[in-house]
Amino acid sequence: MRESTVNDAIRIRQAGPDDAAVVDALVREIAAHEGESEHVGATPDRWREVLGRADVTVLLAERDGETLGYVSAQRRLHMWSGEDILALDDLFVRAEARDGGVGRRLMTALAERAAAERLVIRWEVKPENEAAQRFYRRLGGTLFPKVVVRWLPESYLPLIEDKA
Repeated sequence: MRESTVNDAIRIRQAGPDDAAVVDALVREIAAHEGESEHVGATPDRWREVLGRADVTVLLAERDGETLGYVSAQRRLHMWSGEDILALDDLFVRAEARDGGVGRRLMTALAERAAAERLVIRWEVKPENEAAQRFYRRLGGTLFPKVVVRWLPESYLPLIEDKA
């Protein structure tokens, strides 16, 4: 089968609250793939709430009723520019669907959402994920080094408690 035929059979659609279980499963799959399952705290009930929010975009790629992957983003204010951006959270394609144009279709669909308002799309990629970096460069993404910091409550709460 030609790639264009495969791509034509792929359907991209916005996930809604009824897709909570599917989105939950995909999030758990990417977390397991990245060795970070312990950080997944969202439940299908929480996804039902989140998928109804106007600032949240989760696009699903499907073929013949089978979910192949997703891209998720949240619209948020970028303080320096004073403009809204789309902050891409995850792009994930299931192993059996990789290298068939699914990731490109998901990213293109996200770009179509951003295009009307010319929103910048911004995301992070792990330094060791060279395949993803190549993919993003092929799409025209600009990569630059930056250290991401995560400050967990168990780390900052002692600072607050010490003030009391």
